[in-house]
Amino acid sequence: MTAQLGLFDPDASSPTALDVGVDEVGRGPLVGNVVAAAVALPDNISLALTDSKKLSPRKREQLFVGIQEQALAWGIGEATPQEIDRLNILQATFLAMQRAVEAMNVPVRKVWVDGHRCPDWVYPSEAVIKGDTKIATISAASILAKVTRDRQMQALHQAYPQYGFDRHKGYPTQAHLQAIQQHGLLDAHYRCSFKPVKRLLMPEADL
Repeated sequence: MTAQLGLFDPDASSPTALDVGVDEVGRGPLVGNVVAAAVALPDNISLALTDSKKLSPRKREQLFVGIQEQALAWGIGEATPQEIDRLNILQATFLAMQRAVEAMNVPVRKVWVDGHRCPDWVYPSEAVIKGDTKIATISAASILAKVTRDRQMQALHQAYPQYGFDRHKGYPTQAHLQAIQQHGLLDAHYRCSFKPVKRLLMPEADL
């Protein structure tokens, strides 16, 4: 798990509780962490925010910096492949979300979560379907999470270029599956509970 603090000063006198947006990236890939971000924004945010998937990589990188500069607070939380295998991907995603909110170290009024469900946590919260296109704080969180995980995949590509992580980002594309067949699984990086990986580990099993 990694966590990063934002700009809000939790020691300020009578701090106002913040509304927070949360989103995640990386539920579907076969490799790497699931990454969540939490963001609280000022009312006068000057950035044109939307769902990270609708933005070019260059624009996401620019907004990544702008969000960190303008946010009242932000945090990144992650769950590892080992935690995903132990908990399942849904619960590991919720764990990453909780870590992201905790990393902000601020009083929270309400958490807006992208998707259908909220984690079972202490924060008042509401799930919003397609929230990354409707609520600015969720849009900002989607960008922070996406850039963070893409950078991790780029670093993995630098270490193991034969797998093509810079292109498929760990998702089970045909090229990725072929690379696994040719080069094998990377210890500690792959999610062994995911069926394409499990089939390689236990080819005789009835999955």
